Amino acid sequence: MVDTEQKLQAYLPTLRSASWVAVDTEADSLHAYPEKVCLIQISTRAGDRLIDPLAGFALAPLLEALSGHELIMHGADYDLRLLQKHHEFIPSSIFDTMLASRLLGVRQFSLGGLVETYLGVKLEKGAQKANWALRPLTERMERYARNDTHYLKPLADKLKAELDTKGRLAWQQESCSRLIADSTRERPIDLDSVWRLKGSHLLSRPALAILRELWQWREGEAVAANRPPFFVMSHDTLVHLAVASASAKPIEPLFPKHLSERRRNGVTKAIARGLAVSPEHHPSFLRSAGRRPSDTERRRFVDLQKRRDARAAELDIDPTLIASRATLSDLAHSWDKFSPELMNWQRQLLES
Repeated sequence: MVDTEQKLQAYLPTLRSASWVAVDTEADSLHAYPEKVCLIQISTRAGDRLIDPLAGFALAPLLEALSGHELIMHGADYDLRLLQKHHEFIPSSIFDTMLASRLLGVRQFSLGGLVETYLGVKLEKGAQKANWALRPLTERMERYARNDTHYLKPLADKLKAELDTKGRLAWQQESCSRLIADSTRERPIDLDSVWRLKGSHLLSRPALAILRELWQWREGEAVAANRPPFFVMSHDTLVHLAVASASAKPIEPLFPKHLSERRRNGVTKAIARGLAVSPEHHPSFLRSAGRRPSDTERRRFVDLQKRRDARAAELDIDPTLIASRATLSDLAHSWDKFSPELMNWQRQLLES
C-alpha cells in the first residue's frame, strides 16, 4: 500500500516510465455522504500497487504521472466522474475494456465475465460493497482491489486485436474519447428537480412543497451523519409522508420504527415548513419536454430504427450502441440539427 509521501515518491519513476498503465478506483458511496475516493489501484508491467488517497499526502504528483498515459480501465464512467469531481483529474486517453467488449457484441461484459472468457481466470467476488474507507484493508479486500486492474492489460490486448480484425478499433477510440467528455462534463444542479423523487410526479402541488422540505431535511441529516440519504429515510417514506401531510392524515404510522425523537421532531418541523408555503410558491408540475411528432417524423423514425436494427444485426451488437430510441427521435425530427452529435462511426452506420 502506498500510504506515505515517501512511498509515493519512490513509486513515481516506475509509473512515469511504464509502457502501459491500468487504473481503477474504489469509493465509499454505500457508507458515506458525500462519497470520496478511498483507493486507487494501478497496475503496470512492474506489478500492482494500491494508492491510499485517505493517507493525507498530496495526490497531484501521482495524477500528473498518470496524465501522460493511455489508461486501461473497465466501465470507466463512474471512476472518471469521481476523479474529476474530487481531484480535478481528467485523463487524456483511455481504453475501456467494457466498451471494447460491447463493440465486439459481447453480452456478458462484467470484468469477471470477460476475464473468465478471455483469460480463463475466475475472479473472486464478494468485496464490491465493502467499506473502502476502513483501514487497514483486509487481505480479501486487497486481493479484490488488485484483481480489478491486474488482468486489464492482457484483456485489453485480446479485445484490441479483435477490434482491429473487425475494423472497429477506430470506433473504440472515438467511443472512449466521448466517454471521457460525457463523464467529466460539469452539470449544474437543477434545484427545481433534484428533490423530486420517484413517484413525486403523482403528487399535488401542496404535497410537493412538503416533499421538498423533507428532502432538504434528509440531506442535512445525511451530511451530518456522513451516511447515504437512504440510511436516514427511504425515498418511499418521504413521498408517503408528503402525501399524508398534505391530506391531513396521520403521519405517525409512517415513521420508521427506530426513528429517534430528534429526527421525529426534524420531520415534523420540515412538514410544518412545507405546509406554511403559500399556494403561489408551491412547486409547479414539471412539464414534459417532449413534442408530438408529425406523421412524417414517425415514418422517418421507423425507417431509422429499421436501418439501425439491421446494421446492429449484421454486426451482432446492441442496437442502442448505434443510437438510443431518444436519439432516433431527435434525428427523425431534424437530421441536420442532431446528426452532428453522433460519433462518426454511428453516423456512417445510419447513413449507409
